[in-house]
Amino acid sequence: MKPTRHPTPVPGGAGASRPAPADHFGDPTVQPVPASVVEQVDAADVTLSNPKRAVISLGSNLGNRLETLQGAVDALEDTPGLRVKAVSPVYETEPWGVEADSQPSYFNAVVLIKTTLPPESLLERGHAIEEAFERVRDERWGPRTIDVDILAYQDVVSQDPRLTLPHPRAHERAFVLVPWHDVDPAAEVPGRGAVAALLSAVGSAGVTRRTDLELRLPE
Repeated sequence: MKPTRHPTPVPGGAGASRPAPADHFGDPTVQPVPASVVEQVDAADVTLSNPKRAVISLGSNLGNRLETLQGAVDALEDTPGLRVKAVSPVYETEPWGVEADSQPSYFNAVVLIKTTLPPESLLERGHAIEEAFERVRDERWGPRTIDVDILAYQDVVSQDPRLTLPHPRAHERAFVLVPWHDVDPAAEVPGRGAVAALLSAVGSAGVTRRTDLELRLPE
């Protein structure tokens, strides 16, 4: 277990930068991860037996938004049976489903993981992270310190009301599709099609990349 490096109730450690997506190689603000770090992350898979791919969306519009997102990434990595494989750049977006200027803007990111946890256990871990950051569910579309959503789990398609897979609104939300495409340009939303095609249909208006901010892959 890595030492806590931020004043949050969730343990975690911050590590090296994430590798730049292919379409950002010309961006001088993006620094590639050293090969040794990439090898270390890949080698972590040997501790997992038959891991599954999953995609997690993070969002925050209260408090120290960047610190909270990093804390959530670190908490995911500290979860037994889970490895964080990639983290998208940070994007700033307007709140969904509310009047303009009624809430602070969100910081959003997408995390790619490999895990041996079943979907239900992964959901419980996401809820535990939200609770650790004092997420409040008083109102729909209300502001929150952290939102942890499972966008997809392997190729599973499920209509279970407790955990619908893929996320029922992921295909229509630019603040999800933009960072998802950034971190995995070839990604597919099970049953919906390629993220690139869905993003083309939705557009990226109102989703701004924060090149001055960065989430780090855990060591």
